[in-house]
Amino acid sequence: MAAKKLKSTKKPTKKITKNKMPTDTPKNRKLKSPEYKSFKISKKIKHPGAKLTGAIKLFVGSIRLIFSHKKIFIGIVTVYLVLTLIFVKGLGISSDLTELKSTLQEVFSGGAGNLYAGAALFSYLVGSSGSASSDIAGAYQTILLIIVSLAIIWALRQVHADKKIRIRDAFYKGMYPLIPFMLVLLVIGLQLLPLLIANTVYGIVITNGLAITFLEKAIWLMLYGLFALLSLYLITSSVFALYIVTLPDVSPMQALRSARQLVRYRRWTIMRKFIFLPVAVLFIGAVIIIPLIIYATPLAEWTFFALTMLALAVIHSYVYNLYRELL
Repeated sequence: MAAKKLKSTKKPTKKITKNKMPTDTPKNRKLKSPEYKSFKISKKIKHPGAKLTGAIKLFVGSIRLIFSHKKIFIGIVTVYLVLTLIFVKGLGISSDLTELKSTLQEVFSGGAGNLYAGAALFSYLVGSSGSASSDIAGAYQTILLIIVSLAIIWALRQVHADKKIRIRDAFYKGMYPLIPFMLVLLVIGLQLLPLLIANTVYGIVITNGLAITFLEKAIWLMLYGLFALLSLYLITSSVFALYIVTLPDVSPMQALRSARQLVRYRRWTIMRKFIFLPVAVLFIGAVIIIPLIIYATPLAEWTFFALTMLALAVIHSYVYNLYRELL
């Protein structure tokens, strides 16, 4: 009886089943990377790379690089100066700086007058520096500018690689990417068309008196500035393509695409550095040339001519150092 009683009080056990775990694991979600489109208002996107060197420090470093390898770069600039003097200037510098100074001294008087006259004559030299006496001389000037630019770019690349080079090597070995280099220059020329058109239209408007009131002149000047800003925006990346295309087996289109990737998210910062470059070059030129115009006018003409030749090497050194920082 006791055994039956125990049997009846025993509760049946239930079979416990475990919940089946899902076999598919959820995929990791990724945030969509921000996109930037030109000429559209969008939120500023911070570049993941390191911060670029300041413009002043970059400019000083570029000058230091030129003079630390002065045998190479001064040699290239000297060749450029001699060839320009022969084929472009006709073995002489024909500017009436002394006569212009005498005329201005009749208008301005005193120490401040000499300073005003020196600044005016320096502006005259800057404005006439790119002009040629004839179409043939202008063609020679363009050819020499391209050849010497290629030589300087090649020399800069070798110097940064700590290679020993000679002056003639820059002209012999640096000329192989001539055609791709000229094609990139053609693209830059097309991108400068808005600036050239705006300059022409603005000159016609001001010269013919189409804008009379201050407001009209301000509107036309603002339009001129917008077109100039457009050209600067376009060439900000294409300038670096000039250095990329000199690499072996790089086509102009590859260079232009790579240059656009270099300036991505940093275009406005680079534009500010480009604006600083001509300002710095003109300031240093004014500090050197204006005193010479006041006290040694004939010497000022030749000194300014030599500085314009040297400025090409400084400009290439500045832009090439900036290009290396973007890599």
